[in-house]
Amino acid sequence: MIGKLTGIILEKNPPEILLEVGDIGYEILCPMSSFYAMGEEKQLSLYIHLSIKEDAHTLYGFISKDEKNLFRELTRVNGIGPKVALAILSHLDIVSLMNAVANEDDVLLAKAPGIGKKTAQKLIVELKDRLEKLELSSQNHRNINTNPNIKQASAALQALGFKSKESKRMLAIINDKTLSTEDIIRLALKNK
Repeated sequence: MIGKLTGIILEKNPPEILLEVGDIGYEILCPMSSFYAMGEEKQLSLYIHLSIKEDAHTLYGFISKDEKNLFRELTRVNGIGPKVALAILSHLDIVSLMNAVANEDDVLLAKAPGIGKKTAQKLIVELKDRLEKLELSSQNHRNINTNPNIKQASAALQALGFKSKESKRMLAIINDKTLSTEDIIRLALKNK
């Protein structure tokens, strides 16, 4: 199995790159987030996922190991293939995707190409526990809000008349894990 490739970029045609490694050119599909991270670099290392089907062997490349692991978790969801997983990762970065699942934001997930509302809800149900347990190598991706007062603040906002999705959106940008429920509600109302 191919785990990582390092070589020279010969061509970039999003979502595909042609990477020359030891005089062999590999066609690799990458999410747009990896394309942005590549910049104008000519030398590149990518973490690789090899997908084998009876009619094709397809390489998927990722700048970070975390992105590759998230891609694999997405493809484990029934009905989500590699191309849809790639579209999701092109639409949402790691933190946004993990926050969307943690906050049950099916509206944001449904904006990804190939994902409807039902599929977004299915993703949330199947990924919520798995993503909490997922070991990420970069602490930058671990800023999912785990303040225990968030749920109480969400319930309070809903009691004030805000819809569930609206309250989750208002609370999603609050990352301080030490705030009290009252402070969270005040900040959320300012974010309205």
